[in-house]
Amino acid sequence: MSTAGTQPLIPLVVFVVEGARYGVPLSSAERAFRMVALSPLPGSPRVVLGGINLQGQAVAVVDLRRRFGLPARDYGVAARLLVVRTRRRRLAIAADDVLGLLEVEADAVTPQTLLPGAGPVAGVAALPDGLLIIQDLDAFLTLDEERQLDRALETQA
Repeated sequence: MSTAGTQPLIPLVVFVVEGARYGVPLSSAERAFRMVALSPLPGSPRVVLGGINLQGQAVAVVDLRRRFGLPARDYGVAARLLVVRTRRRRLAIAADDVLGLLEVEADAVTPQTLLPGAGPVAGVAALPDGLLIIQDLDAFLTLDEERQLDRALETQA
C-alpha cells in the first residue's frame, strides 16, 4: 500500500459521531448500511442500544455516545450502522454517518492507550482537517461487558 520512499499507509473506515471523526481498520470493517429497527437486548451492557439480525446471527448495536458520556440521540433512518469484527464477536456501531475509506500515513498516528472521554483507543491521527480517533475494537467492551452481552445474546437465542 505504500510506494518507494513514502510512509506506509493505514487503511481506515471513517465514521462520525457527534461531530467527531473515528476510524476502524479496514480489515475489521464488514459493511455499512442505513439504520434499521433494533430489537431490545434485555440484560445487555449500557453501551448496547439493541440488536439486529444479520444473516441469521444476532449482532449487538453499540453506541459510542453512551460509551463516551455524550448526549443521547434518537437514531433515525438517516443514521448508519457500521458492522465490525473484533477478536471475539461481530458488532454494529451506530453512527451519524459513515464517510468511507481513508488511508492515513503511519507517521501521522500517535499510539494511545487511553484518551480522556474516549476510552481505550488504538491511536489518534493528526490530519490537516482535524483529528481522527482510531478505535481499539478489541478493547471497546470490557470483559464484564463481554460476559453480560454473551448472557443477553444467549437469552435471545
